[in-house]
Amino acid sequence: MTRADGTCWVVTDGKPGMENQCRGLAEAVGLPTIVKRIQVLFPWRFLPPSLWIAPLAAIAASGDPLLPPWPRLLIATGRASVAPALAIQAASHGQTFAVQIQNPGTGLSRFDLVVPPRHDRLSGPNVVSTRGALHRVTAERLAAAAREFAGSVGHLPRPLVAVLIGGSNRSYRLDATAISKLADGLRALTGQGAALLVTPSRRTGAENERILRDRLAGLPAVIWDGTGPNPYFGYLGLADAIVVTGDSVSMVSEAASTGKPVYVFELPGGSAKFRAFHQGLRDEGITRTFAGKLERWTYPPLDDTAVVAAEVRRRLELPPATQPVE
Repeated sequence: MTRADGTCWVVTDGKPGMENQCRGLAEAVGLPTIVKRIQVLFPWRFLPPSLWIAPLAAIAASGDPLLPPWPRLLIATGRASVAPALAIQAASHGQTFAVQIQNPGTGLSRFDLVVPPRHDRLSGPNVVSTRGALHRVTAERLAAAAREFAGSVGHLPRPLVAVLIGGSNRSYRLDATAISKLADGLRALTGQGAALLVTPSRRTGAENERILRDRLAGLPAVIWDGTGPNPYFGYLGLADAIVVTGDSVSMVSEAASTGKPVYVFELPGGSAKFRAFHQGLRDEGITRTFAGKLERWTYPPLDDTAVVAAEVRRRLELPPATQPVE
């Protein structure tokens, strides 16, 4: 029998948002980590996990291989990772501790730990529900990034408001009307003495970015143009408050991990799960709806990643982590 080594594998299909959740948990646990981005062959990629025969044979050579020695800890998410994770757990004869982030869509008891969002309403002795998405934000990472970018925004007045802009997805729509409304609200913040640190995403779209730049021209604002180092963490670290579009659970969760006031700009659309997520954070006094005005409030920072990492270490009988892994 091949013994499991002391590493952690992160197994996903490579989607950045999903991979970052796994990496954030892996970093918080603290074991040496290897990222495995897999691709699945036909016909397995179209089948539910319960119908995969010989799951490890379904992994395409164009992705990362899943071969022994098996890891001590496996953290996976996404439909394509479910059957391979269970196959590795079985091949290791239970030496690999398998964590599945989000609802695996199969028997929860088959995993050592399942980490779904609380709005999925899953429960069990091996289930740890989270209020938001896991992520890679730590106080140490934000402080280091803030030092890196402080010089580039030193000419701006305080308070600084970080603006995190997503875009259209299956649930929400960011169009010209919505981005114009957001820009009007941001202009109102500058009228109250604030300056803006704006980071669009790939989903924002060129036309929406153009409208935003036109509306904010001449105001105390820095809008990242997508070139050079990504200032996302730096802006979170430097900000006194944060405005974030509501299309991304990850972005809202990352913003809420800072303990700073978080305003959510509501986009057209939505879904039952998104509404439950946003309502939960509003009810806890973590976020407020963005209405173009500055307020101050405090709350305990959203710390799901650390909570789940502590549970993983407890179940693996590892000592508590003393320092974050950067």
